[in-house]
Amino acid sequence: MSRARQPPLVTGISPNEGISWTKVTIRGENLGTGPTDLIGLTICGHNCLLTAEWMSASKIVCRVGQAKNDKGDIIVTTKSGGRGTSTVSFKLLKPEKIGILDQSAVWVDEMNYYDMRTDRNKGIPPLSLRPANPLGIEIDKGRFHQKDLESLFPGMSADFTSENFSAAWYLIENHSTTSFDQLKTAVVNLKKQANKKNEGSLAYVKGGLSTFFEAQDALSAIHQKLEADGTEKVEGSMTQKLENVLNRASNTADTLFQEVLGRKDKADSTRNALNVLQRFKFLFNLPLSIERNIQKGDYDVVINDYEKAKSLFGKTEVQVFKKYYAEVETRIEALRKLLLDKLLETPSTLHDQKRYIRYLSDLHTPGDPAWQCIGAQHQWILQLMHNCKEGYVKEQKGKDIFFPMLDLDSDVRPSPISHLSQTASLKRGSSFQSGRDDAWRYKAPQQVVFVEKLTKLVVSQLPNFWKLWISYVNGSLFSETAEKSGQMERSKKNARQRQNDFKKMIQEVMHSLVKLIRGALLPFSLREGESRQYGGWEMKSELSGQWLTHVIQTVRLSSESLTALEIPNDMLQIIQDLISDLRVRCIIVTLQHTAEDVKRLAEKEDWVVDNEGLTSLPSQFEQCIIHSLQSLKPVLDCRPGEASVFQQQKTQEDVSQLSIGIMQVFIDCLEQLSTKPDGDIDTSHLSVDVSSPDLFGSIHEDSSLSSEQRLLIALSNCRYLERHTFLNIAEHFEKHGFQGVEKITQVSMESLKELDQRLFEMYIEFKADPIVGSLEPGIYAGYFDWKDCLAPSGVRNYLKEALVNIIAVHAEVFTISKDLVPRVMSRVVEAVSEELSRLMQCVSSFSKNGALQARLEICALRDTVAIYLTPESNSSFKQALEALPQLSSGTDKKLLEELLNKFKSSMHLQLTCFQASSSTMMKT
Repeated sequence: MSRARQPPLVTGISPNEGISWTKVTIRGENLGTGPTDLIGLTICGHNCLLTAEWMSASKIVCRVGQAKNDKGDIIVTTKSGGRGTSTVSFKLLKPEKIGILDQSAVWVDEMNYYDMRTDRNKGIPPLSLRPANPLGIEIDKGRFHQKDLESLFPGMSADFTSENFSAAWYLIENHSTTSFDQLKTAVVNLKKQANKKNEGSLAYVKGGLSTFFEAQDALSAIHQKLEADGTEKVEGSMTQKLENVLNRASNTADTLFQEVLGRKDKADSTRNALNVLQRFKFLFNLPLSIERNIQKGDYDVVINDYEKAKSLFGKTEVQVFKKYYAEVETRIEALRKLLLDKLLETPSTLHDQKRYIRYLSDLHTPGDPAWQCIGAQHQWILQLMHNCKEGYVKEQKGKDIFFPMLDLDSDVRPSPISHLSQTASLKRGSSFQSGRDDAWRYKAPQQVVFVEKLTKLVVSQLPNFWKLWISYVNGSLFSETAEKSGQMERSKKNARQRQNDFKKMIQEVMHSLVKLIRGALLPFSLREGESRQYGGWEMKSELSGQWLTHVIQTVRLSSESLTALEIPNDMLQIIQDLISDLRVRCIIVTLQHTAEDVKRLAEKEDWVVDNEGLTSLPSQFEQCIIHSLQSLKPVLDCRPGEASVFQQQKTQEDVSQLSIGIMQVFIDCLEQLSTKPDGDIDTSHLSVDVSSPDLFGSIHEDSSLSSEQRLLIALSNCRYLERHTFLNIAEHFEKHGFQGVEKITQVSMESLKELDQRLFEMYIEFKADPIVGSLEPGIYAGYFDWKDCLAPSGVRNYLKEALVNIIAVHAEVFTISKDLVPRVMSRVVEAVSEELSRLMQCVSSFSKNGALQARLEICALRDTVAIYLTPESNSSFKQALEALPQLSSGTDKKLLEELLNKFKSSMHLQLTCFQASSSTMMKT
């Protein structure tokens, strides 16, 4: 095992201070082996991992976030080295408002500066610039608190550009420690600035002296020319004055005679005008009346007055009436525009929409306002849907959403998310008893909250949209006046012509709804060009089966609500297709997560053996499968209009392969547990069910399992799985409508039997090989020779040792599982008998005593293990005896019988496990 890497060490940061979002370069040692090795980066306590860019093991680039601490360390955490340390620190500065003449390291837009007087940004001409330091001496900011200064100078300001400028406040804030001599210097500077302003006008004149001199020369030239032409102009002016006097005298005479007649005509015209005004005051007052009623919202009164004026003066030839009627039309046109704007304004209620459409109809508005309203509502719904997606995508990149923070339009009805969160833990494969899940069990994934919000938005907006179309079709949008004028019939005709257009609108809304949900939950089902418009989610991990089930329930409820509006089924078919895809995905994800949970069952194996030699592992596996299938029941059940989720052949094959994979994962788990080295198995919690009268103590008093014992426990579990667990699981598969259950069971059984055989052969190899290997050395111990040996006095020790070892195997197997004893003992006896037969056949010749000794030992072994003999072991014993010379005398036979009885009597206690009564108890 390689030596662990040193923890990260930050030795430098550039720059070492700055405001939030400052880009910094971090240098140090052991900063990770790659981007994936970097798992944590904090500056001043703020997590900056999201903006971190790993460059090398000694360099990282990131941006500083909005930390609470003003100064802090830079901590880097890696997988290989853990949490690191820092020898440097970073100082977080608060951003200051940059004045128009302050020095800055970045470019500041001078035409859009920050005005501190109005606390907002505004443009400013260059001539209004003010110096940043009017006193001209060094500014020394004091340490007075801003709140104290505000309370000392209420309503005043230290900004010298402010109307409420306070010189005392400015001096305390900027020159609290300035000496008196420096302040006298500041007074001199102020006087110099004032003198410069007074000298500004004089300097301007001095700069333009040449221009003034040129103008003076031009005026002098003009004056000289006028003096040269003066005589001729004087004569002409005298003639003109005489003509003017004569004309003025003539006009005065006419005025003396016409003044009286003029006054009479004026009186008559005034009298006639008053009569006209009195008679037609309705028309003359109508423009002002229309404006007043529009302001009050009395549109009905305006429409009635307009209809009356139109019938009276619509075709008049009188210029005065035309002029005033034109004013009325101007205001009515403005009213049409106002009502149309209100009609197209969103959001609005269906009642207001119908009202504005009726007003516009009565005002004979050109075009089709009702259809314009339908189009505007359609675009608004689409915009709401996309805005909803964009908002949640941005929030997802910022932080997680907890369901209690979610406000779904203040709906007091309990949400399915709340119900789901309160009834079950959302962690995959959990036993719903884990305490650590309580901290996040109410947290809803962003995509789930988005789908619920999106479907609620559509279900709340689409009914009014649909009702508006129905009213447009049947003509109920228009008043009786419209009906009399034939506008209702025209509207019905327009609606019939626009049915296909409206159908496309509904289909567009349905397609947007489905694609937005697919982008959040099934991004792989979108086409390449649609991912940017409908996707954009960060898919860190796929939703669990429980959340997908909730989403399916949400979409189903939305589909039922839309169906209740009597929207044609062909327009809603795309939602049914979405539900079908979600159901398939939910099944696949649930089965995949179930396989992961089954794989983790190895960690829960406690090796506690019950009376039947089983651990809790088979039961945990069966419960895991049953829980998974029960969670899928709402998904597998078909609602009205839904087809079976297994109708597609590909779905059947995928589900079948995943089911087989779950079985195989558990089989691999069994093999892993049973074949792990001793050091890799934690048996500190090992215990045995001592309530069984057949178990005389624990497996080992030191509470540790050997490899052979783990193999026996695994064999016992395999036997139970084959006879019970796998058959029960197959029944549950069939109960929930799974297809290809026979194939699943067959493949799983074959794999289980292969594992069982491998483990069995491994155990037999562990136990039988040492016994078989000890026979030949034991037979020829002490230079024993079959040709030259003494008369037999009993069974030799090598055979007794072999029997004791066989008894030890019997005891070990019996302690774990009584049902495995016949199978194991038969194979051990077969191996021993086969080896004994081989050894006897390898002897070239036997003496009389040697043949009797060999027959005694073969018969003793055969008679002892008689209940475990198989055709193979019987054949081996027969071959061994056939290799020996036959007993010719009765004395030898009698001696053989006596020695056998002596052997059985002396080892009666040890050979109890081989008695027939014990065998009967062990048979299943």
